[in-house]
Amino acid sequence: MAATAAAAGVEFPLIGVAVATLIVTVLVAAVMRRRRRPWHQAPLVEGKPAPEAGCAVSDGGTDVIIVGAGVAGSALAYTLGKDGRRVHVIERDLTEPDRIVGELLQPGGYLKLIELGLQDCVEEIDAQRVLGYALFKDGRNTKLAYPLEKFHSDVAGRSFHNGRFIQRMRQKAASLPNVQLEQGTVTSLLEENGTVKGVQYKTKSGEELKAYAPLTIVCDGCFSNLRRALCSPKVDVPSCFVGLVLENCQLPHPNHGHVILANPSPILFYPISSTEVRCLVDVPGQKVPSIATGEMANYLKTVVAPQIPPEIYDSFIAAIDKGSIRTMPNRSMPAAPHPTPGALLMGDAFNMRHPLTGGGMTVALSDIVVLRNLLKPLRNLHDASSLCKYLESFYTLRKPVASTINTLAGALYKVFSASPDQARNEMRQACFDYLSLGGVFSNGPIALLSGLNPRPLSLVAHFFAVAIYGVGRLMLPLPSPKRMWIGARLISGACGIILPIIKAEGVRQMFFPATVPAYYRAAPTGEKA
Repeated sequence: MAATAAAAGVEFPLIGVAVATLIVTVLVAAVMRRRRRPWHQAPLVEGKPAPEAGCAVSDGGTDVIIVGAGVAGSALAYTLGKDGRRVHVIERDLTEPDRIVGELLQPGGYLKLIELGLQDCVEEIDAQRVLGYALFKDGRNTKLAYPLEKFHSDVAGRSFHNGRFIQRMRQKAASLPNVQLEQGTVTSLLEENGTVKGVQYKTKSGEELKAYAPLTIVCDGCFSNLRRALCSPKVDVPSCFVGLVLENCQLPHPNHGHVILANPSPILFYPISSTEVRCLVDVPGQKVPSIATGEMANYLKTVVAPQIPPEIYDSFIAAIDKGSIRTMPNRSMPAAPHPTPGALLMGDAFNMRHPLTGGGMTVALSDIVVLRNLLKPLRNLHDASSLCKYLESFYTLRKPVASTINTLAGALYKVFSASPDQARNEMRQACFDYLSLGGVFSNGPIALLSGLNPRPLSLVAHFFAVAIYGVGRLMLPLPSPKRMWIGARLISGACGIILPIIKAEGVRQMFFPATVPAYYRAAPTGEKA
């Protein structure tokens, strides 16, 4: 009897241990599932619309949906994820992109990369340090160094393969447990009573899904099919880039971008790896010579090649003969948002400028810093109306950096392009000579271009200083009625270049942001952490 009791005494603890082990195993499995946050068909939380027939719905435990995982989307996903937000990124194609733009990050953009903790994304991709620009015109050239004396020795521009950079940022974002990258095509925003509740998208396998979050941020690039619901897009296409890669080519000035003031418009060269140099030939207008018929190769050899510095002429011809010629339209679009509860636009879907100055990534990263700082104090994002009103300040706070880079890009493209108008050509020559003076005359403009000193007033001061310098050149040694008339037209032409761009950017927001009420908008009460 005693033996039986003893056996029972041993058996019951063993059963208890087994049961306890089973319960702990189930709980651990549940926690791990929750941490991985699988996006499966699930019932919606109260207050969300019922799914349509044949359309699954993803889990509702998301703070932010990001549409697009390019430079802006990937950097934003990592930034918000690092702040503890649960982020769902939906990208049309997660394979490595292959583009001919988005390959040069200005020093100002690199500083923003450091601020976001993403500076290691330019490592291990054979990125090249860029220390300034070399400007070429009519056989003369001048070197313009970035004013980096006050910064750490690591601070400089970076040039690289765009796809490699994006893949590094995607990997960095995906390394966070609260960030999920999914391949899918977003077909529409889900709206209810004027508030965006989430997105409808098609997965890689073709399944229709809906995803919900209190905030949806659209970063789906220059070809965005969602921007019309969130802004008034006025897209201008002033020119196209023709892209080539020169192999084993030594540029005249190592670690510098090269800008050729050619006819009819500028040509760019910059390294994208230790063995490759990107060449971008600007072709004005929306129509370019045909690649298929050989018309493009003939144009590059007969019109462009004679204007190329002799040191890289042979490499340029070899690149044409290799046949890997690509084109891309250059788009410009001022930011004209419709503040919409539950949604926000960012990146090229929101604002574009001519890529001549390589400022797009700097603007996008600067915008992310602004948005990160605005969202940081908020505990949750569920009051869509209050959040929308609060985030109106984003459009004002971003202006000093964005409008300076946007305006400079548009103005420089017009100044650097050849023209049959003598006054415009005088402005072009004046700009080259002004920058060749060195000192404050080159440091000021290059600090603006690099994003190191994005001040609108400084931009306007230097722009009109160039125009006045051009007039002064015309008046020497002696003014004549003809020269005075050209000078007057030069000043008028300068105004005609820069003032419409400033008007599109918004005079008040650009120069006097502190007078805009949204500048002082406070975080919604009850939403603060």
